[in-house]
Amino acid sequence: MDGNDKRPIPPHGSGRAPGKTENTSALRDPRTKYPQPPYKSQSQPWPGLARDMDPPPDHGETSYRGSGRLAGRKALITGGDSGMGRAAAIAYAREGADVAINYFPTEEPDARDVIALIEAEGRKGIALPGDLRDEAFCRKLVADAVAGLGGLDILVSNAARQQTCASILDLTSEEFDATMKTNIYAPFWIIKAALPHLKPGSVIIGTTSKQAIDPSAELYHYAQTKAATSNYVRSLAKQLAPRGIRVNGVAPGPIWTPLQVSGGATQEKLMHFGEETPMGRAGQPVELAGIYVQLAADDGSFATGHVYGSAGGSGLP
Repeated sequence: MDGNDKRPIPPHGSGRAPGKTENTSALRDPRTKYPQPPYKSQSQPWPGLARDMDPPPDHGETSYRGSGRLAGRKALITGGDSGMGRAAAIAYAREGADVAINYFPTEEPDARDVIALIEAEGRKGIALPGDLRDEAFCRKLVADAVAGLGGLDILVSNAARQQTCASILDLTSEEFDATMKTNIYAPFWIIKAALPHLKPGSVIIGTTSKQAIDPSAELYHYAQTKAATSNYVRSLAKQLAPRGIRVNGVAPGPIWTPLQVSGGATQEKLMHFGEETPMGRAGQPVELAGIYVQLAADDGSFATGHVYGSAGGSGLP
């Protein structure tokens, strides 16, 4: 090769030129990579905003680097404004996918930030606010996502309601119903509406939790919805495998998201959130982004009916 060679340099992630060494990054201690407890006492009205948390969560805004693993894919993510849904949305866009996100209308400020990040990657970003407790809206959500994206092949059912309650005697039927509608009914409605659009090779990913098998006393209602999520992942995977559609779940441990500061944890638990893990801290949403990518990517094609955990060393799920 002489000095006039004009061959293009491979884009990031597409490989490396012959004879060149790969870039390496310094090892980082996972215990101190992110803020450690005690965290500041803070509260927000439900459902909360990531932008108002202290410290702000890391969803991969500046740290996640893509390599085209989902080029041309079309994803719908519920709860895509913050938490693991936001981390997945950013990662998917940087892997080459167009992304539609659903969120509760009061979460619009966070959602605008996510759409801007998706569009900054040259991908299509579609904002679809609405209340998942309404069956008609769930059907419309899928229809609008399909129309806006031009199809659908990744469905991430991530949105959830979590409100702490010390005693079942204090748990109202209204709160119980709202939790069940958001966490169990909405995925049922959305998956039913999405299935006619999903072709072989498509994926469904549910966000469950370590609460599914190690429930906290004060999360009686939330924890049982996560057990149901883990169960439907395994059941639906068997049902849809003959159609070439994979179904898997992601089970976080304590992750720093607006769920915690908007009623999902007591102030005492919030200040020491994640301290009980062997890692000694809460996880950040970006630390699960790669799991959502792997479960959606074509090279994960033999994985279905599994729940993948990330809980800071608790050994669960």
